[in-house]
Amino acid sequence: MEPEQAEHLSQLHSRITSWFTRNARPLPWREPDCSPWGVLVSEVMLQQTPVVRVLPVWQEWMQRWPEPAALAAEPSGEAVRAWGRLGYPRRALRLHAAATVIVTEHGGLVPDTHAALLALPGVGDYTAAAVAAFALGQRETVVDTNIRRVHARLVTGNALPSQSLTAAEMRLAVSLLPDDDAGSVAWNASVMELGALVCTARNPRCEDCPVLADCAWVRAGRPEPHYVPKGQAWHGTDRQVRGAMMAVLREAEGPVLRELLLAGPVDLAAGQETVTTPLAALHALSAPQEQLERALNGLVRDGLAELSGDGLRLPA
Repeated sequence: MEPEQAEHLSQLHSRITSWFTRNARPLPWREPDCSPWGVLVSEVMLQQTPVVRVLPVWQEWMQRWPEPAALAAEPSGEAVRAWGRLGYPRRALRLHAAATVIVTEHGGLVPDTHAALLALPGVGDYTAAAVAAFALGQRETVVDTNIRRVHARLVTGNALPSQSLTAAEMRLAVSLLPDDDAGSVAWNASVMELGALVCTARNPRCEDCPVLADCAWVRAGRPEPHYVPKGQAWHGTDRQVRGAMMAVLREAEGPVLRELLLAGPVDLAAGQETVTTPLAALHALSAPQEQLERALNGLVRDGLAELSGDGLRLPA
């Protein structure tokens, strides 16, 4: 790297990390006393889920399961129940499986290398890098959607990053990462926060950006995205029906009769009274029979529910 380029990059590091010091949200998983387990749980919960929804659930999990052994000692269904309405509940199963492996293979301690983290159930490249960086202080290239968007605008001049992570984006992220451990950790956290609070996908607050003068996208006149982002449908989808069924199972104290999930409103049998409200919400969707059956079978197939006699319950 030429001296001028190195100096410019050093200035970017300084401006963005200084902005982070002044503006970072006080999130509990960023506190110095947060354990690597707490960071791992937060990173899994934050996948495709906003901080405001994750925060109360994370706090409940940490109070109930402050270490992996506490979670591993309970049935996986309890993890699913405590997951609440965060969405994508298979993440709860993967966290339970990861906790079990941490106990059986790592003495109850979250592994301290990227490779060992990557070997845990449900942990991919991003999560392994994020835990290694934010929990263990290691120099890792952390690349999430927020970071990719900042890089795209600041360096390449695009309104949005590619629709999926590319090799070119990874090379760019590696080239921007500070050489030292502490600096790289601060950079990762700072760019991620800048993307979450200022360099947002819609209506970015460019006037509050600490590197506005350096932004290639702004200098290019803020061109429109090179593709139209597609939002995920919800209403009428299998995901919505599955979520409604999961709400019934979370509230139930025992197995829920299959007929209650698949049929319209009926008189509840003894022991089924606790599911009245979520059951009504499920049937209010007016989902066709084949969709209800597909959703139910999918929950069983994915390990989120299990058959027990004539009913369905969370995994034991």
